[in-house]
Amino acid sequence: MRFYTLHELDTTEGTVQLRKAANDAGSDASSLVLVPRPSQNDPNDPLRWPLWKKHVAFLSVCSFTFLTNYGIGGLSPAFYILSLEFDKTVSETSDLLLWPILVLGVFNFFWVPVANYFGKRPVFVVASGLLCVSLLWGAVSTSFESLLWSQIIGAFAGSSTEALGASIVNDLYFLHERGAKMGLYMGFISGGNTIGPLICGFVITSLSWRWHKWIAVILTAINFLTILFLVPETRYYRDESQNIAGGESGPSTMASSSRDDIEATAEQLEKVSDTPEGGRGENSTKADMANDGAALSAIPKKTMIQDLSPWSGLDPNINLLKMFLRPLPMFAYPCVIYAYLGYAVSLVLTVAVNILNPFVLQAPPYSWSPMINGLINIPGLIGNLAGSFAGGWLVDMFCDWRTRRNKGVFEPENRLYMCVLPLLITGAGCVLFGYGVQNALHWTSLFFGYGMVSFALTAVPTITMAYVSDCVLPVNSDALMLVNGSKNIVAFGFLYGIIPWVDEAGYVGCFGAQAGIFVAIIAIGMALLIPLGGKIRHKQARWRIIM
Repeated sequence: MRFYTLHELDTTEGTVQLRKAANDAGSDASSLVLVPRPSQNDPNDPLRWPLWKKHVAFLSVCSFTFLTNYGIGGLSPAFYILSLEFDKTVSETSDLLLWPILVLGVFNFFWVPVANYFGKRPVFVVASGLLCVSLLWGAVSTSFESLLWSQIIGAFAGSSTEALGASIVNDLYFLHERGAKMGLYMGFISGGNTIGPLICGFVITSLSWRWHKWIAVILTAINFLTILFLVPETRYYRDESQNIAGGESGPSTMASSSRDDIEATAEQLEKVSDTPEGGRGENSTKADMANDGAALSAIPKKTMIQDLSPWSGLDPNINLLKMFLRPLPMFAYPCVIYAYLGYAVSLVLTVAVNILNPFVLQAPPYSWSPMINGLINIPGLIGNLAGSFAGGWLVDMFCDWRTRRNKGVFEPENRLYMCVLPLLITGAGCVLFGYGVQNALHWTSLFFGYGMVSFALTAVPTITMAYVSDCVLPVNSDALMLVNGSKNIVAFGFLYGIIPWVDEAGYVGCFGAQAGIFVAIIAIGMALLIPLGGKIRHKQARWRIIM
């Protein structure tokens, strides 16, 4: 078995010319370069789809991951009631969230290789249908064990979107759009964990916890239909001449296409695809098209029926066993290590509050009803949205500013500067929440603390997963699988002992220690990767660890 270097797959090694230099013929300093370079003769390239088609497919997958967390994690305000109904302890009831968290991580290692082999569309169709069935099972469960297993099977189905949902950003959008779209995706993930409990609090007070599940069933059934009819296959193999990031021989000699070039070619292709010769199925038709003085071979545009096919086909050059083994050596990449540790500790902080807050706010001295308890997710949602904005759009704007100052050259490490925001905001919020609970302070301290903690859940993974994609774009789905799978396993280990930890150390000691761990991981990563990340990235590109 031959091992490849990342450099053999992408000669840019993450450093790309994102804006044309001011002295380029016919360009100015603001001319944007499209990275990766889209195919100039294939209208089926997802990077060349119409914007509406991209957005609909992306939002359907985002909705899938939202509903996974809405249906499973949204049950948390009912934990106190469920512990009484099924005669379970606090620790036993928390298993309804802890085991699904573990499953959401572990089965990334199943779905990503399967999607690489069979295609992403069949995985999304099957998994979204299975999620709907599992939520239906939970709605009619009559025992705690049955409810727990419905949560676990739902997490198995929903785990398909953890890494694949993030990698679809790279399938559909260009580098300069990546941060904002990753932020939106993370907003949907975390939104399920905040909007779900918020709505569930009202539902279980007015009706029952089962109605929370029934609402999730209805929404998931609708989402299954949107995925079935509106999400085509996004897996696409780029030919070697495109070199993934559009480089010819390295960062200094990159030849990429501008948006105007691609749109002009797209118009020519559209005319060809409308001719009788353009609809002959899989065989390519020939058309003489002037594009930079070269005649291109036009590829027929897929029909709607072809787009809706549940089968994406197999690549005879891909081995399924190899797909399962290929990601593992990528743990050696520092960007992957930083991303999964940062994501893991951000998840731990947020889920710890989700698990513990019903037993804090529904018990004396607060004695809130589940409906009022659910309102704590309002600041959680605000924190998530702020983190998505800061880690996504704001980072894109900052990176663009840095790129302009660097003569149009983009460096992935530009993203990491903005990690200072969650470092300060979430570190302080974690201490505030722990101190507020232990000293029974006014509920506003808990709300502010939770909102500040929630900021990191979207900001950190949005920044770090986009950074991973920038560094290892040709194998980004495998790298993101490691990030998403590993962070849930690490989070499960922390959270499994969270209740005994609080009992022994108190809320101040527990949340103070978690704040220290979070700040240390984010700060050390920034201190190492911002000044040294470029050297590390170019060196790791020569490691022969890609199968």
